[in-house]
Amino acid sequence: MLAYALRRLLISIPLLILASILVFYFLRLTTDPAQALRNPRMTAEQVQEVKHAMGLDKSGPEQYTSWLTNFVKGDWGLSFDYQAPVAPIIKARFFNTLKLMGIAVLLSFLLAIAIGVYSAVRPYSKLDYTFTGMSFLGISMPIFWFALLIQLILGFYLQQWLGRDEPLFFTSGMHRPGDPTFHLIDFVRHATLPSLALTIQLVAGWSRYERSSMMEVMNADFMRTARAKGLKSRSVIFKHALRNALIPLVTVIGIDVGALFGGLIVTEVIFSWPGMGSLFTSALAVGDYPIVLPWLMITAGLVILLNLVADLLVGILDPRVRYG
Repeated sequence: MLAYALRRLLISIPLLILASILVFYFLRLTTDPAQALRNPRMTAEQVQEVKHAMGLDKSGPEQYTSWLTNFVKGDWGLSFDYQAPVAPIIKARFFNTLKLMGIAVLLSFLLAIAIGVYSAVRPYSKLDYTFTGMSFLGISMPIFWFALLIQLILGFYLQQWLGRDEPLFFTSGMHRPGDPTFHLIDFVRHATLPSLALTIQLVAGWSRYERSSMMEVMNADFMRTARAKGLKSRSVIFKHALRNALIPLVTVIGIDVGALFGGLIVTEVIFSWPGMGSLFTSALAVGDYPIVLPWLMITAGLVILLNLVADLLVGILDPRVRYG
């Protein structure tokens, strides 16, 4: 298993380099990182001096080679827009995204298992039809529409119905303006709506995978053998069936969670959540590729790493899997 993991990680290095090259040259062709320097009060000589300090007067290959060398050394450079080191900016935004995503993924995982198991054990019941309809609704709803809907209902109308001076759930930000210190209750009130928007869509898809996988396992030969031995129904379901039914779900979660690190753009922008997604949009808008490129490398690396973790977990859940 260790040799397999190392081989997968080594294979991913050329893929990451190729992705960074494509994005680097795409940014150079479509954006102007020096547009913030277009100040009428600055002379041409002053603009040229700033470009030289930023390394923008070098050729494309020289800029990319210089950036990649420094990135590997841990020097991610200065943001053109923030005029600050890139690494602390990305670190802070990464952990903000991790907080939001951690809540949504944990809730989605537990709910998907509960709904999937119940629907598989009692197929075509009223609740199964209800969960199926809600799942299709959650899959088909655009995330931006649902996010705006819960902002309106839970952030605005609920405040009026309860007669409160401030909303029960905040619709933007991660903490109160002017108070960046962490307060648990305040954080929960800010994180509830964006977490709910993510959870609905994740549960909608994951519960369908779990239901389908669980129904397939319930009809397997080893399940009939377990029932023939006189094992209790709870033991048959949770000890024998659930472990095998988790294998497809774990693979899907590994793919989705890796993509979520860079894919929360819509949710973070709508709820003004200071995470990786909103950082990417603001950096891309001004051609701030000292931020965009590390963002890409981190996101791509996490997708590859979490897919690898999912593959390894499949081997743990199913001892029949062997890694060549």
